[in-house]
Amino acid sequence: MLRIENISKTFDGHTVLRDVSLTVEPGQIHGLIGTNGAGKTTLLRIVNRIVEPDSGQVLINGQPLGPQHTPIMGYLPEERGLYRRMKVGEQAVFFARLRGMERQQAEQALRPLLASLGAADWWDRPAGQLSKGMQQMVQFAVAIVHNPQLLILDEPFSGFDIIAAETLKQQLRNLANHGTAILLSTHNIGSIGELCHSLTLLANAHVALSGTVSSLDDGHTPLAQKLMQHLATQQPQPQP
Repeated sequence: MLRIENISKTFDGHTVLRDVSLTVEPGQIHGLIGTNGAGKTTLLRIVNRIVEPDSGQVLINGQPLGPQHTPIMGYLPEERGLYRRMKVGEQAVFFARLRGMERQQAEQALRPLLASLGAADWWDRPAGQLSKGMQQMVQFAVAIVHNPQLLILDEPFSGFDIIAAETLKQQLRNLANHGTAILLSTHNIGSIGELCHSLTLLANAHVALSGTVSSLDDGHTPLAQKLMQHLATQQPQPQP
């Protein structure tokens, strides 16, 4: 579904990504982890055509990424992207129409979807009245309302309490079970083992570790601990 091949990106002489490659298959949840500044968000923005890579390519179903893929993709950015004075339902329909849905179709899909996320009563509330986590849940609904084949999530659990996080995890499992390819960036290493099928660890702008969760979890050392240990070995050593 998604193939990232040898992506490199430099900003103002600083290399953010260097020869990064990964693949996400239909029905697979792929975790993208790393420290702050490792290049995770930049990579997700490249997949969403917000940033152009210096080299390398992104393929969707074997074709070079282009505007024709927008209708089959969903994107949940880390930053809040709701208009504070607009009502939740009004702007959710607006964003759904940007993905190619008709107004009536969007509303018919959004109302039950928001209800399943515990947000049935938010339709007529201005977004500015919602908490950070509530706004994040609305943006998640907008990201999946058109049943995307590929879903890109940047820190999707940010701002969520335990109940909301579990609701989101179940939604992601359901999407994967129905064939959606999911690439998510997260600082929550603990969620990788219980949610993801595979992972890529970015460090110092390159892929430091990649593979299936089952192949990396040997049953002896907890996966989260193993990833932290591996990440520690990738950190720049202090100069004498």
